[in-house]
Amino acid sequence: MNSGTNPLRVLVAGLGNMGRSHALAYHNNPGFEIVGFINRSEVALPEELQGYTIHPSFPEALAELKPDLCSICTYSDSHADYAVMAFEAGCHVFVEKPLATTVADAERVVAAAKAAERKLVIGYILRHHPSWMRLIEEARKLGPPYVFRMNLNQQSSGPTWETHKALMQTTSPIVDCGVHYVDVMCQITDAKPVQVRGMGLRLSDEVAPDMYNYGHLQVMFDDGSVGWYEAGWGPMISETAFFVKDVMSPKGSVSIVMDPNAKSDDIDTHTKTSLIRVHTAETGADGKFLRPDEDLAMAGEPGHQDLCDMEQAYVLKAIREDIDLDRHMNDAVQSLRICLAADQSVRTGAPVIL
Repeated sequence: MNSGTNPLRVLVAGLGNMGRSHALAYHNNPGFEIVGFINRSEVALPEELQGYTIHPSFPEALAELKPDLCSICTYSDSHADYAVMAFEAGCHVFVEKPLATTVADAERVVAAAKAAERKLVIGYILRHHPSWMRLIEEARKLGPPYVFRMNLNQQSSGPTWETHKALMQTTSPIVDCGVHYVDVMCQITDAKPVQVRGMGLRLSDEVAPDMYNYGHLQVMFDDGSVGWYEAGWGPMISETAFFVKDVMSPKGSVSIVMDPNAKSDDIDTHTKTSLIRVHTAETGADGKFLRPDEDLAMAGEPGHQDLCDMEQAYVLKAIREDIDLDRHMNDAVQSLRICLAADQSVRTGAPVIL
């Protein structure tokens, strides 16, 4: 196993959009050395990544290459098994979100990380984004109870719609994307989620009969906070108000204000914030607001690849500096639990008590 100064030998499983971005982050960071890729098929790679060998089998490559870190960016139904296999082989693990497709599997991965005394970092990319960190900080200053209003709808066509259809073979949009934004809610309020409701609709014959490409979840917390998250994918999805990121409390509100010309299927749009608007509810003797809204310009924002670079730099730091990741792992299980409860509610038509 790796000493404290040698580059971490990393095996990257899955070369889709996120897998390629993370592979570039490892390639460009001297703290890592890529030992191989896993992908079931040959795939077009950027020039920098073309020198690495692509293996078809994760278990065989894991046994043969003996990496220090496995980066699991495959479809979500393989996340748990691959992660547990990696821990049992003595590796640290970075896994894309969602951590697993069931709460039991997510808990199994966390237990395996603890048993192996290895680090588990889950791909909650917004946790590394300076603007989202600022949004959470400003919202926490307001204090509970909160109203969370969040969505990310994507009007997708061509290759983006093909990717969405592939994702929906295992995971609905409110689970796949919802874990990010429910995680933000949970970071703002330290309260426990108590009830989840969901509704969804299949808006395309290209989606399996038991899947839906539009969904909406509502979550209630034990401090009285309430939140909703909406996600829709496909050629029929409206671009109107596709990006809402808004937190309200009795003391005011904090909102991300999006560039009106942004397009919903542009991956950088999903993380860029343009500016954060802070509104204070306090009024004077005349009943009028004491302070104007404050706009915090978020200049020099990281793009998608910059964020992946920052996330993998954090993985390196967590391993090298032995950072306690208990809260990180618990939060990942919690946000997954809420989103899967919403999915259950969509399918049963009944609220889920947590």
